[in-house]
Amino acid sequence: MSTEPLTDSLRVAHLGTEARHPESTHLDELSVPDVLALMNEADATVPTVVRGALPEIARAVELVAASLERGGRLIYVGAGTSGRLALLDAAECPPTFSTDPSQVIALLAGGQVAFTRAVEGAEDDTEQPSRDLDGAALAPEDTVVGLSASGRTPYVIAALDHARARGAHTVSVSCNADAEASEHADVAIELPTGAEILTGSTRLKAGTAQKMVCNMLTTAAMVRRGKVFENLMVDMSATNGKLQDRARRIVAEAAKVDKATASAALTDADGEPKVAIVALLTGTSTSAARRRLGEAGGQVARAVEN
Repeated sequence: MSTEPLTDSLRVAHLGTEARHPESTHLDELSVPDVLALMNEADATVPTVVRGALPEIARAVELVAASLERGGRLIYVGAGTSGRLALLDAAECPPTFSTDPSQVIALLAGGQVAFTRAVEGAEDDTEQPSRDLDGAALAPEDTVVGLSASGRTPYVIAALDHARARGAHTVSVSCNADAEASEHADVAIELPTGAEILTGSTRLKAGTAQKMVCNMLTTAAMVRRGKVFENLMVDMSATNGKLQDRARRIVAEAAKVDKATASAALTDADGEPKVAIVALLTGTSTSAARRRLGEAGGQVARAVEN
């Protein structure tokens, strides 16, 4: 009889994310305030873990920014909580940075339906990742980021292997040290978050750590791509009343004008904050502002200097 299943089970059992938290063995007997205090204490360790991986995260940001620079994309790949967090981050990029929805995408094991309900066995499928990536028109210009709390999800590892074979850059994000996925990526981000207070529930600390890394990857890459001026979201899409008001305040703050002037400039600029800001700061027309931005690679600071 083969011992492979037992051996594989032992490997999983030794993962930090599968360990039992020594301070939560009586979780079911704690009062609600004590449960919350324990959760909060555990969560407080996550930023320190992420800080330890900043050099690798920086390397990943450079890959993503370079992909976007040459017309490529950031393609997240994940299963379960990891995939859902990736999809959430991808969905936030168009309104925050006016990116085309195809520039940052997320592929989930089990398909988009897996965002709202579990698809049994999907994360163990090693054939579907290549079909999913090819269906998304994977290209060498892309960067594929595979997220796996355990660091051993078959769907994610197979996706990373396929992406590398197609010449794309690859990044792994795992929540265990010496993760298997790390061996299948150009840049390996390891976040050893350790035992969860609810054993094995990696939607907790591990999920928080992965969400922080996703935030860093897209935000820092978009800063590099000129989507930010000072610390202002100057490339946002004002698609509702709240965001339209925010756009006016951003233009007013960046150009040091009153809201009425900012509003008029935004109207002339077809609602594009970057164009309105450059036009105001340089005293030029919106067409001239667009030309300046084009020559400056979309960077407001450079467009104003030219």
